[in-house]
Parts: sequence; C-alpha cells; structure tokens
Amino acid sequence: MSRMLVECTHVFKHPGINSGIQRVVRNVINQLPPSVDGVECLPVILLNGQLYRVTRLAPLDTPGFNALATFGERLQRLAHRFWQWHQRVDADRTSKLARRLLYVGYRLTAFAAFGLPLRLINQINRTQLLKRCSPLQHRPGDQLVLLDSSWHSDFFAHIEQLKRDGVGMIAVIYDLIPLTHPQFYDTRLVEVFSEWFDWITRTADGYMAISATVRDQVRDELQRRIGVEQTNKRWFDFFHLGSELDLHSIETTVDPRLKSLFATPEPVFLMVSTIEPRKNHAYLLDAFERAWAGGSTARLCIAGRVGWKCEALLARVRNHPELNQRLFMFNDLNDTSLEHAYSHATALVFPSFVEGFGLPLVEAMQRGLPAMGSDIAIFREIGGEFMAYFDLQDPQNLADLITGFQRTGQFPAARDVADWQWIGWREASLQLAERSVRNVLQAPAAPARQHAHCP
Repeated sequence: MSRMLVECTHVFKHPGINSGIQRVVRNVINQLPPSVDGVECLPVILLNGQLYRVTRLAPLDTPGFNALATFGERLQRLAHRFWQWHQRVDADRTSKLARRLLYVGYRLTAFAAFGLPLRLINQINRTQLLKRCSPLQHRPGDQLVLLDSSWHSDFFAHIEQLKRDGVGMIAVIYDLIPLTHPQFYDTRLVEVFSEWFDWITRTADGYMAISATVRDQVRDELQRRIGVEQTNKRWFDFFHLGSELDLHSIETTVDPRLKSLFATPEPVFLMVSTIEPRKNHAYLLDAFERAWAGGSTARLCIAGRVGWKCEALLARVRNHPELNQRLFMFNDLNDTSLEHAYSHATALVFPSFVEGFGLPLVEAMQRGLPAMGSDIAIFREIGGEFMAYFDLQDPQNLADLITGFQRTGQFPAARDVADWQWIGWREASLQLAERSVRNVLQAPAAPARQHAHCP
C-alpha cells in the first residue's frame, strides 16, 4: 500500500454547508493523522479529471471570489438542466431536420449563455483553487477513500481510470436509507443514490460504514445484488463518529430567543435534526400534545434547517396554539447556539424512523445530556443501556416518559449518562485510517469494539 487518499470534494466546493455528512467530512479531514502504520494519509479532491492534494479545506477570506464560485456552480447546474431539457425535447422529435435545427439552436444558446461565462469563471477560480490545493500524481498501490457524498459528483470515469492504473477504492457508507426507505426522499435523489450504489458495488474494493449496523446492512445488500462469492472478495468494516462541535466559537453569540428560552425553570426537551419526514417530527408533536393535555409544563425545542417534504409539518408548527409558549422552532442555529442548547436542555428526544448513526445523540450525551430515542438497532448500538427508548407505534409511550421524568426527576434509562463515554473526532479519524489500512494490508485483525463506550 502506497498512500491513503481521503476524498473531500463536495465539502471543499461547498464549505458553507454544515449538516450531517458535511460535518463528518470536515472533522475527519481536519483531524486526519499524517500517517498510520507507515502509510501516509492525504486529503484530496477530484476536479475536472485531476487529482489535487488539499492544503486548506476552509475557503480563503475573499468574498468576491467566493461569490463568483457560487455563481459558477449555479450556472453549471442551469447548464445541466438545459441539457436535460434538450434531451427530452429531442426525444420527442421525429423529423431529422427538426432535430438538427434543435441541436444547432441548443449548441449556440449553450455556448453563449453557459459555455463562455463558465470558461471565464473557471479560469478565474483556478487561481484561487491553487491557493487551497496542489496537483497530485497518483501511484499504483494508493488507496482512494470516498469519504464525501460522492453521489453528487461527476468523477466516476476518473476513478475508473485510477482503478485501471492500480489505485484501490474504499467507499465510506453513511446509510442505505434512500434504497431501503425511498418514501422519505424525492424521486430524483433516490435514482441518483441508486445509480451511485450500483457503481460503488462494481467499483469498490472495501466498505467502511459509520456503524456496525450499517456495515452489516451493506454486506447483506451486496450479497443480494452480486451473490455471496463476489461479496466475499470485498472487505467490510466500520468506524464511529466523533462528538465535538468544531464550529463553536466564543466570538459568535447565542441566539437571543434561544437564550431566553433556557432562562426559565421549566424543562426543555431538545430535538436536533434537519426537518424532513424520516426524522418523524409529527410523532414528536403527537407525544408532546398528549403530555401537555395531561398537564405537563415541559417545552419542546425543535432545532434544524428546513429540509424536504415538510410543508405540512411546518404549517402545523407555525399554526400551533403552543408556538412560542411550550413549542419553539429554530432553523438556523450556529454551533455556538447549539452548544448552549445541549448544555442547558433537560433531555434530547430523537424519534427517527431510521438512521445510519444519529450524530445528535453522541453530541448530546457526551455533554451529559440524557437522550430518549426510537427503539431502533443503531440507537441501541450507540446508546446501549444509557438511553431511554420509546415505541414509534405509540406516541403515548414517549408522552409517559416525558411526564414520568418530569414528575420523578429520575431519567428512565438503566444506566446514568454521567458514566457514558464516547470518542472525539481525532479518534474517529484515526479509527477510519487504521481500520482502512489494516483491511487493505489484510493484517490480523483484533476484534473491533461494537460500542465506543465499552471497555
């Protein structure tokens, strides 16, 4: 094995996004060890058929250039949509002359509206690009770790060429939810993810999941798709995620509304996640409405950016009689405000239908905040006996946990969260590197701990 090249293209291009996968990528890259067992570890990106070594993940403080890069990305997306429109219209034409005229018109319009501006923008951006990374020549024996959300990317052909040149490929899998629960996503995302996973199935030599639960799901899915014999030619492992909020800063302030929420004595139950159907906010509201009907003074604080397929949920919150009384919602909290919420809340509530990990759980529990979560396998893997679990078929089950905790002051978990321990991002990044290298080199493997908090 020559070097381990850890890919972070999407986060490099979109540094302002701070949701789950982006947070993982940023922290793993920032904490990446220089080497593991003599194997050099390098952060890399793939752009325009070229491999680059990343020297600076964060963007330079050049607002003009950053705005131009953002404009260029939007223009690129528009150009792609214009091409898709042309393909659809072209398919409906039967006359050769009509198709030829359409093609000429498309090419002239695309060149004037997109081609020339994009060439100019790319040339300008290249001067900034080379201040954050430098060209890197691959070598036979290198291992490319696809850490980022590569289903968004257009570098599949480039990676296939790297494979032909002797570079190995490791796929980091966050979850298989678009395959197993497509009802939670837009059709196009499901199609893109499915196409990506087909490609990953054919191309990857090994798979690093973010939990033992997902690792086992990935192995089962490959066995279903390509059979046991071919699956056994690949390797499967996992690493766990860290818990620090890396963008927390004393220079940024806590949202005043959030601060006032925690300034009063009534308990506050915190939910942290993107607002989307899979996170099951409707169940959460059902449970708290039952608790409130029973006289509970507990408050519910929903924190998370607005996602997709959530119009009905948002309307329910905005028209709720308890809004800004016992129900609060924040859609743009920075890490400093989120740190404040974790530090002052009474408990975390997390009613997701399905997860690949559940990052807010470890963020909360590592700070001593007890957590109540859905009774699903991944939460059992992470929380063990330190969490309280509720039945997603019965909102009254969660309502009873809330009122019982408020009445007795005794959190309904078998073990105290004060005794719970978890890894940080430095250890998470090291786990990824060490286990990847170990599997590639096929060294004798020590049994992996199923829980980061177990001795």
